[in-house]
Amino acid sequence: MAERQGTLRVKILMATHYFASHGGGIEIVAGQLFREFASMQQDIVWMATDASLPPATEARARTVGLRAFNFVEKKFGLPLPIPTLAALKKVRDEARMADVVIIHDCLYLTNIAAFLTAKLAKKPVIIVQHIGFVPYSSCWVRGLMKLANLLATRPMLGGAHQVVFISETIKRHFNTIRFRATPELVFNGVDCENFRPLGAEQTKTELRKRFGLVPDRPVALFVGRFVEKKGLSVLRRMARMAPEYTWVFAGWGPLDPRTWNASNVHVFSDLHDRGLADLYRASDVFVLPSTGEGFPLVVQEALACGLAVICGADTATADPALGRFVRGTEVQTGNDSTTANTFLAAIAEVLASESKAPHGQYQRRQFALTNYSWRKAAGHYLAIASRFVPESKGSGLATAGGCSPGGSSQFSAPEAWL
Repeated sequence: MAERQGTLRVKILMATHYFASHGGGIEIVAGQLFREFASMQQDIVWMATDASLPPATEARARTVGLRAFNFVEKKFGLPLPIPTLAALKKVRDEARMADVVIIHDCLYLTNIAAFLTAKLAKKPVIIVQHIGFVPYSSCWVRGLMKLANLLATRPMLGGAHQVVFISETIKRHFNTIRFRATPELVFNGVDCENFRPLGAEQTKTELRKRFGLVPDRPVALFVGRFVEKKGLSVLRRMARMAPEYTWVFAGWGPLDPRTWNASNVHVFSDLHDRGLADLYRASDVFVLPSTGEGFPLVVQEALACGLAVICGADTATADPALGRFVRGTEVQTGNDSTTANTFLAAIAEVLASESKAPHGQYQRRQFALTNYSWRKAAGHYLAIASRFVPESKGSGLATAGGCSPGGSSQFSAPEAWL
């Protein structure tokens, strides 16, 4: 295949609903890609609402904060910021200046605006789809999401120049759409330097004392937003049914476990990077009874720390190779009691297995190291973006034939990126 030589330089506009400081999975993924694109000497602009603080910028990288109202999330726990008219004008202006627009998920008003303005400006659009359908308990919320998927998500995915799914689970959910190009699968990466197993300088007992946890009691960990789709009602029932475990929650949201007033429940809402990684290392098992997920980043973080993982059966199929390293357990929507019992049985089995075969943590760690890399993911996205960049774009590129949108990429990412 003909190959572009030199340094590919693309003007990328990346759109999300929030910046990474908001703490959700989608925006954390975008934050990692923002840093990777910057390190690859790309012209990257990250556009999101001003409901949370933007990251520090670097050379050739900048952020655009969009004025928005965030009362829907504050009142109902749904991440749906509403942009102002001035924000929508900013979206239009930024889309016009980009070579390629990368949109993370469809069901956000700023992202819908980015899609429409990019199409009007005849700019290529890459959509990264992170979630499918979330079976909320509320009938009106489920109905609203179905309507939004019908009116926004499916038309946007069908109209994008390229769709990327972050898991096989989400790819299967949208397999009836007629895409312009065959969808691609790009797994998110994980920071394996920070998220790693216990080192010689640490012990689990010391870490637990630091966090105020009982040293000799099994610790079950949850990391994520405290919202319905993450399975907080199931976790609450499990914490009540299994007082012999210490239940640790890292995150924030309207369904705060502090309100359960349970002595075996501990909540941490301000942990990041090394502190969060230490909490993984202090735990015995990671538990995530969520629904409607793609491939939660916290699962990859737990694996990188060598931690045993019990998650929903759908989540366990996000990566075809993942099933050998996590315990997939059925989540029965609307039946918290049965789901809690099933997960508790799985926890007991996993803890017993871990005590007999402690080397499993190294296998999980090696799997994460081998399969999930932010540099590899960013290189894959850049290779996709290059399909839509004319030969006249870029810096120091030697032309080697045409490059038409939708065709195979004329650019091969440097090996160091992959």
